[in-house]
Amino acid sequence: MTMIKCISPVNGEVYAERPAMPLELARQAVAHARLAQKSWAKRPIEERVQLVLAGVARLNEMVDEVVPELAWQMGRPVRYGGEFRGFNERSNYVASIAADALKPIIVEESERFERRIEREPHGVVFVIAPWNYPYMTAINTVAPALMAGNTVIIKHASQTILVGERMVRAFIEAGVPADVFQNLFLDHDTTAALIAAKSFDFINFTGSVEGGRSIERAAAGTFTGLGLELGGKDPGYVMEDADLDAAVDTLMDGATYNSGQCCCGIERIYVHESLYNAFVEKSVAWVSNYKLGNPLDPETTLGPMANKRFAATVRHQIADAVSKGAKTLIDPKLFPQDDGGAYLAPQVLVDVDHSMEFMREETFGPAVGIMKVKNDAEAIELMNDCQYGLTVSLWTKDADRASRIGRDLETGTVFMNRADYLDPALCWTGVKETGRGGSLSILGFHNLTRPKSYHLKKATA
Repeated sequence: MTMIKCISPVNGEVYAERPAMPLELARQAVAHARLAQKSWAKRPIEERVQLVLAGVARLNEMVDEVVPELAWQMGRPVRYGGEFRGFNERSNYVASIAADALKPIIVEESERFERRIEREPHGVVFVIAPWNYPYMTAINTVAPALMAGNTVIIKHASQTILVGERMVRAFIEAGVPADVFQNLFLDHDTTAALIAAKSFDFINFTGSVEGGRSIERAAAGTFTGLGLELGGKDPGYVMEDADLDAAVDTLMDGATYNSGQCCCGIERIYVHESLYNAFVEKSVAWVSNYKLGNPLDPETTLGPMANKRFAATVRHQIADAVSKGAKTLIDPKLFPQDDGGAYLAPQVLVDVDHSMEFMREETFGPAVGIMKVKNDAEAIELMNDCQYGLTVSLWTKDADRASRIGRDLETGTVFMNRADYLDPALCWTGVKETGRGGSLSILGFHNLTRPKSYHLKKATA
């Protein structure tokens, strides 16, 4: 029997494990979801919305268990209190727009014709969720999918193996029928076999680029709808009129919070030459104030990375950049807890350029490179010189300038004077190898449903 294990970054030991479900049992679970979907979709939308919100509320009641459980699984310090603020914000927002997002588009309603477009649920939605923000990324699809009348099967990353189980438990205890929302423990082969057999009507995957390619290969020829949020290498651009202190505070937090393990984290920063020296000096001071340590210690502000192999990637990229002329500015003596494994000190690099893997490939760790630029044109060229495109963070007092620059950027979201935030009223989407599709907002509901047109000619006397 294959066991799916979570190796805790806290101590390198097995924290939790579950047996992988055999293919035949997984097929039965999907069949139960498909059977339950029709009756779930026939419930009034307000009833579905309220049951989802009840599940969210029930999960909130588990906060004392969830927060340390997350620290053990993926290393986020308990002082940050889990993901409840974003989890609740996203759930409440999609609940508030569900009725409008799903209402029919009326083209004509006359004595002769009724013409309209309605939204129908896809059926069974498969959510493959990541470990870095395991609750917030999952709820992006789970909440609107259930509200729209789909049934949902969730498979969570092995690093956060308990999250799907806990979410489903909370929702079922709140009254969502058991077959409507299910958590399955699946290995890669079983997952691929289910997808290839067209077991699902829509699949949402958040993870690596290679993981996205695997999903696409498995789904080839099935015509199953896919939503893919993959890699990122998000840039910041600090212009000469920026609020320097605000830029440092937000961009350094965006680069290092959650040990840099964020899909929209800031991984490279371009600073106008007039502010460059001051920005670098303030950034080094900001990052040097972290306390690296055990995430269960309330004094810890920077926990370990989720797995030592993730930390090894960051160390490799830094070493490669240094071998090509980059300089590290954070004194390693400030972080004696760096053990060469999952516990990794944050780092700021200068004298970097785009010949270095560190400035082009996803790092996904608490390290950031800073480059000097002369003008907007140079910054735009560098920000677009990347295979990914999720968000960019622009720092200026001129909103018109930010909008003009934004139109030239190959990205899913343009921020001005903020970063690393998912606004549930806006579509969360990416371009290039960051993936395709979009979640949240009205468009997120549209992606989780399909249009059906009605052209009804009335009988005449």
